[in-house]
Amino acid sequence: MKTLRLLTVALGVSLVSMVAHAQDADAAKALLKKNDCFKCHAIDKKKDGPSYKEIAGKRKGEAGAADKLFKHMTTAPMVEVDGQKEEHKKIKGTDEQINNLIGWILSL
Repeated sequence: MKTLRLLTVALGVSLVSMVAHAQDADAAKALLKKNDCFKCHAIDKKKDGPSYKEIAGKRKGEAGAADKLFKHMTTAPMVEVDGQKEEHKKIKGTDEQINNLIGWILSL
């Protein structure tokens, strides 16, 4: 079952990379708003966290970028904010919504 889920996610992430231009930007922004992501991130300026354009630039051309972002968004890793370690919030949404968000970010 776990293998099937990983394969499904990998396929979804691969498709996201191929059709990044077809992402639903409004749905991606709505998911960010719903999860209060704009508290620490902005589309084009640094806040407590990097901007989404900065993330896209850092990951551009990187093999497995979508997989890394999916893991980061869904596993609550430790991040550093103002010199303090804290747990990054998990994105609450379906795999499809999260993959759309990742595709939108990487298309910036």
